[in-house]
This record gives sequence, C-alpha cells and structure tokens, in this order.
Amino acid sequence: MRWNLLLLFFVFSISCFSQDPYLFIGTYTSGKSKGIYVYRFNESTGTGTEVSTIGAKNPSYLSLSPDGKHLYATDEDESGGAVGAYAFEPATGRLALLNSQSSRGSCPCYVSEDKSGKWVFVANYCSGTLAALAVNTDGSLAPAIQVITQFGKGPDTARQESAHVHSTIFSPDQKFLLAADLGTDEEHVYAFSPGQNIPLTEPRDSVAKLQPGTGPRHIAFHPDRPDVYILGELSGTVDAFHFDSNTGKLNHFQRIPSTPEHFKGDPGSADIHIRADGKFLYASNRGTSNTLAVFAIEKDGKLSMRQTISVNGKHPRNFVIDPSGRFLLVANRDSDNIVIFSIDPVSGLLKATGKEISIPNPVCLKFLAGG
Repeated sequence: MRWNLLLLFFVFSISCFSQDPYLFIGTYTSGKSKGIYVYRFNESTGTGTEVSTIGAKNPSYLSLSPDGKHLYATDEDESGGAVGAYAFEPATGRLALLNSQSSRGSCPCYVSEDKSGKWVFVANYCSGTLAALAVNTDGSLAPAIQVITQFGKGPDTARQESAHVHSTIFSPDQKFLLAADLGTDEEHVYAFSPGQNIPLTEPRDSVAKLQPGTGPRHIAFHPDRPDVYILGELSGTVDAFHFDSNTGKLNHFQRIPSTPEHFKGDPGSADIHIRADGKFLYASNRGTSNTLAVFAIEKDGKLSMRQTISVNGKHPRNFVIDPSGRFLLVANRDSDNIVIFSIDPVSGLLKATGKEISIPNPVCLKFLAGG
C-alpha cells in the first residue's frame, strides 16, 4: 500500500511540474473569430487543445508579462487604437480583462513589455507613433505617458506615403528599445530608462537607414552574439547588423533575400525568429509566396539560406517556436489555420507534421512555458 501511494505521488508530481505549455492566439475579429484563444500544446504529439476564449476586438498582437500572470493585446483600429490588459490564471487557463487604454495612435500592431514589468510599449502603424504606458501594480495599464511621432516617407507611394511604426522590440540587455519604421526605411534605437518618468530617449546617430523600399517590419536579436537581423516586408530581405550595446548603433554587414532567386512575386515578409541555440533563423513570407525561409547562421553572423517551404495556407503572419524547440507553428490568417512543423535538431530544416489548429483569422502566437 505504501509503495502504491509513493508511486501515485510520483505520477502526480510529474504531471504538476511538466505540464504542456499554454499557447495564446491573437486574431482579427472581422470574420468569425471571437478574440483571444488559449490552448494547451502537447509537446510530445505536436497537437493543441482549446482551453478557453475571451472576446476582444482585433487582438492582432500579444505580449506576455515576464511572470506569465498578465497578457497585453492590441486593439487594431484605424480610427483610434487601444491596448487591453488581461489577468491570466494558469490553474484554469482563463483570461480576465483588467482594463483598456488608448494606444495614442491608430492601427496599433505590436505590443511589448520590459522585463521589470513596469512598462508596456505599443507601435501604431497608421499614425506612425509609438507610446509608453506604465503598468500598475495589479497588471492593469495607466494612460500613455510618452508618445513619439516619427516623420518621413519612402519610395513606395502606396505603402510608404508616411511613417509607419511596425514593432517595438527590446535589446537583450533591455538598455534599448528598437522601433522599425516601414514607411521611412529606418530602424530607430531608443535608450530605455525604466526608472524614469519619461522612459525613452533617442541617442545621437542611433537611427539605421536601410535601402529605399525595404519596409522594415520585425527584428530578431541573436541570443549569443551582438547581432540583429531586420526583416524587410516590402523588399523580402533580411539585413544583418552588428549592434553596439553601449551606444545602440547598428553597423550593417549583410543583405540576403528571404525568397529564392527565381521568385518574382510579392514577398510580403512578416515575421522573423532565431532558434534558442542561435544556429538557425526563420522568416515568414506572405504576398504571393506563402512560405517559410530557413537560414543557417554562420560563425561570423552571416546567413545562408537552407530551405523555403510552403506554409500550407495563405498569408502567414506571426509564427513561433515552441519551448521544447521541436516545433514551429505558423498562423495563416487567410486560410484560418495554424500549421505545425517539426524542426530537425541538427539541420534546422522544417517538415510539415500534417497537424493543424483551425482558428478564424489567426495572426499572433505566444507560448507560456510551464503553465
């Protein structure tokens, strides 16, 4: 009897401490989507199971707090955007709305929180602004305390008629916040001071100019090297820069296409991530491509393309690598599916598992490990 009790305790302990991670799914709600979906992702089988859903308007980008207890979501509206703050209960897998604040701009498309949990930053695409919102002690948001407006335009008269801030991403040491401006072909680097009332300042010579018509969208920092990779939505390219962690200055050293040389269509590149071991970089291409690109990262930081693979859907937006590093999940907005790929641990190459999650208009995926 005693041994049976010990065995039961052991099994219970394993189940408590090795639970499958939570997967949060942001969507566009102009169709059948309800808002934000919460799933459990089985890292043994590569399958997802729905846990809960909460209504929200166009939660097109999500950010989890460092402790996993709160989630922040954009309300992407052209007339006046907002950011919603939610409490998350890991025991039940449910979200509860705390409050919502104006993003102080239109079409908010990216949100991020610093590691101290004191600040949330949002990129407003249509208005070309970024805003800083302080986080209250309960995880709710205070009104925006700093709003920065960017100015300029690029050669693409349809897409670059004005500034379009597309992301707000922290450097690994949290000393800087980088804001990609699709409209002006610039990457702005702001010094970040979490203890100040006005947290952002733009150091001298900290703006990196990309080739005209690049349309910078998202970036990825290498986990071990002082390198940053910028994905161009309009050009379908990845630009590699050395990053000076003291000054925030970016020094360019490579530009490489995210589609094969023979591709002549619209790349519409969207998202970019690096595997945790720093050996491989992945990028999604929408437009007429609908592919994922796989790059090996060489010892000098340069990229070499190893694979392009169909996303088995249309309009791949955000994608994510699961905490185990075994799977890559891509959100295909226009085909209402999240396609699950396996990642070869040695080559980094992707292979479709044949497994999918059916969700209306998925656009953003975030994992919470050990939920």
